[in-house]
Amino acid sequence: MMTKKMMAIATIALGLLGVSCSSDDGPAVANLTLQTFNLETLTDGTTYQGWIIVDGDAKPTPKFANPSGNKTFTFIADELNRATEFILTIEQAGDNDNVPSETRILKGNFNQDSASLSFEDAVTSFNGTAGTFFMGTPTDNDDTNEDSGVWFIDNSSGSAMAGLTLNPLKNGWKYEGWVVINNVPVSTGTFTDPAQADDFNPFSSTANPAPPFPGEDFLNNSASPDGVTFPVDLRGSTVVISVEPLNDLDKAPFFLKPLTGNIQLTDAPGDLLTMNASTAIPQGQVIR
Repeated sequence: MMTKKMMAIATIALGLLGVSCSSDDGPAVANLTLQTFNLETLTDGTTYQGWIIVDGDAKPTPKFANPSGNKTFTFIADELNRATEFILTIEQAGDNDNVPSETRILKGNFNQDSASLSFEDAVTSFNGTAGTFFMGTPTDNDDTNEDSGVWFIDNSSGSAMAGLTLNPLKNGWKYEGWVVINNVPVSTGTFTDPAQADDFNPFSSTANPAPPFPGEDFLNNSASPDGVTFPVDLRGSTVVISVEPLNDLDKAPFFLKPLTGNIQLTDAPGDLLTMNASTAIPQGQVIR
């Protein structure tokens, strides 16, 4: 039979054993659940990554490319409880610096155990977005290929004005124009200000200066992408304005497309064509 002294010794031993196990197991952990809407799967090694902000420091989740379904991430419980903000970034292929990129697509502040994630606070608002463009090739002196260029210009007043109404973007993003030619997306260049020239014109002629607005003449066949021959009749093509991650190398429009338009077979060079605006934006929430 165990004496009281032996029982006391056993109790102390078990207590010491419990403390040891707790220490070996490390700090307590807790889960964070992320749910998003209107995000699409990323390609070419690009990934999403979540971050909680704790005392100004960013603590990462694992990276993921497919945003569908609920995502559950484990953090040190104390850090998760003290987190004040959650951000979701887009990280380029090869990223391994464990620092949030500038390209933030959703963000929100914690209110007790949850945070509503805003696209507008992270990227921009699509409210008031509108666009017009016309076919023309102002960079050369040949009037037989006017259907081989697209310019985002409104010339309805008789003077050239910006044809795009777009809200400013946060750091980490740029706008980009596209024309889908024979199912091949061809860039007209990236830009941040629709009232200034874009940063891309390898397809245009050099005979005349390009207008100081986003757009492109598709004339330089030596630079044309595979599957497309310049000059090209753009009637029947789709025109897109996308929002692109900074330093994005994908040769197709990102899934954020605030404006799209179609060039009908009956449209003529110089006709002012209207683009359709999208109001679909990513949303999300996190629960801890």
